[in-house]
Amino acid sequence: MYRKRAAEVLRIEAEGIRRLAEQLDDQFNHMVDMIYQARGRVIVAGIGKSGLIARKIVATLNSTGTRALFLHPVEAMHGDLGIVSAGDVFLAISNSGQTDEINILIPSIRKAGCPVIAFTGNTASELASQSDLVIYVGVEKEACPLGLAPTASTSAQLAMGDALAVVLLEKRKFNTNDFQKFHPGGNLGRRLSYRVADIMLTGKTVPRAELNTDMKTALEEMDRCRLGVIFITDTSGRLSGIITDGDIRRLVVQKINVHENTVNELMTTNPKHVHPATPLYEALNIMETHQITVLPAIDENTVVLGALHLHDILGKGALKFNPA
Repeated sequence: MYRKRAAEVLRIEAEGIRRLAEQLDDQFNHMVDMIYQARGRVIVAGIGKSGLIARKIVATLNSTGTRALFLHPVEAMHGDLGIVSAGDVFLAISNSGQTDEINILIPSIRKAGCPVIAFTGNTASELASQSDLVIYVGVEKEACPLGLAPTASTSAQLAMGDALAVVLLEKRKFNTNDFQKFHPGGNLGRRLSYRVADIMLTGKTVPRAELNTDMKTALEEMDRCRLGVIFITDTSGRLSGIITDGDIRRLVVQKINVHENTVNELMTTNPKHVHPATPLYEALNIMETHQITVLPAIDENTVVLGALHLHDILGKGALKFNPA
C-alpha cells in the first residue's frame, strides 16, 4: 500500500520535471548568457520552501564555477540589501509569483542596478511582470493530496536550478581541476576522489572491545587509541555498537558510574558506518550531516576492518567542514 502511494508521488514529480523539459524556450538561453556575462554574482532569493531550494541552487552554482549568494527577502529589507550591487544578477524563486516579501523587494533590486530573473509557476503573476526574464517552473499538480504542501513544485524549481548550473558549468568549461580549486586549497578536492580504504586506520590503531567487556577495560582501550570512540563487536568481529567520549561525558553528567557497567549497557547500537569502497565525499557527507568525527569501516558481513577519522579526510585538522 505504502509503496504504491510512494511510487505515485515519484511519478507525479517526475512528470512535472519532464514537462519542464518540453516547455523550455529562448528565455533559458538568455538567462544563461546574462549570468555568464555578468561581472558580479547571482543573488538568489526565496522564502519558505522556495527559500530552501534557493539555498541549494546557490550551493550548486558555487561548487560548479558560478559565484552565487542567498538573500533572505525579509532580511534584505532590514539591511542585507547592501550585499547587492550593480553587476549582480537577481534570481527570484516563487511558485505563485505573488509572494509579497519577494515582490516588495524587486524595485530596490532594480535601483541597485541588477537585472531580475524569475523562477515561477505563474507567468501572469506580479513577479513575472516585474522581471526581465521569466523561467516557467510550474507543475500540473502537487504530489501532496491536499495540494497544499510544495512537493512537485519545489522539485521542479530544484531541477531547473540544476539545469542552469550544469549548462553554465559546460559553458565555462569547468573541469575536475577547477573543482579542486573551488574546494579548500585544492587538497580537499583531491582527497575526496579517494575511497575510505585509501586512508582508514587499520589493525591495532582501531579501538575495539567485544560484547560484555567491562567499561574499565573498554576505556583503557579507548584511551590507548586516542580516537575518542570505541567500536563494540561480537566474537566474530562484527559491529554491534559504538561508545564515544561524548557518550561518556553525558553519562558522567547524569551521575551514572560507568565503571559499574559493561559495554552492552552503554553502547549505541546500529551506528553510522562506511565501507572500504565508499568514496570519501560520501563519508564526509555522513560526518557533516550527523556531526560525527569517527566512522567504523565494515565489510559486507559487518566485520570491522578499520576506522575513518575526519582529520584524515580534511588534513589533520588543517581544514574544517562548515556545519551550516
